[in-house]
Amino acid sequence: MVTEIQSTTQTLYDQDYYLWLRTTINQLRAGQFSSVDLDNLTEELENMGRSEKRAVKSLLIRLFEHLLKLTYWDVERERNEGHWKGEIRTFRREIKDQLKDSPSLKPYILEIFDTCYQEGRAEASDRSKLPIDKFPIALIGSLEQILDENWFPEYNHNHHGKAD
Repeated sequence: MVTEIQSTTQTLYDQDYYLWLRTTINQLRAGQFSSVDLDNLTEELENMGRSEKRAVKSLLIRLFEHLLKLTYWDVERERNEGHWKGEIRTFRREIKDQLKDSPSLKPYILEIFDTCYQEGRAEASDRSKLPIDKFPIALIGSLEQILDENWFPEYNHNHHGKAD
């Protein structure tokens, strides 16, 4: 009987994910643990964790990209400043929301912080068509600073942000 139920839920998982999800939730709430499709449920939970990590990594890269464009891309600053600041505010809020919901992500963010900054530099260079060396190699701020809604990197006049 258990094999038959597992076979049915496996088929349901493959054919109608949303119905499988609702069925699994109902089984758990009803205490029907022997009926739960544990293999797929475990995999889904693992995927959720990976998804959270990917989302916060993407947000961090985008935040760095926009902070760098705002600070070093002189030619476009006046025209795009409002848009970039709006994006920065959104990315900051979304990262803070992720950390509020999952405080255990903070060590992960610190682990990927440098890499995300370098990826943000590359994105800023690609999108601005400025050489990557127009954006500083060294981190522009700490995690606390980049998440602070009132903080922006100081403009360094040695980097003009203009295409050569």
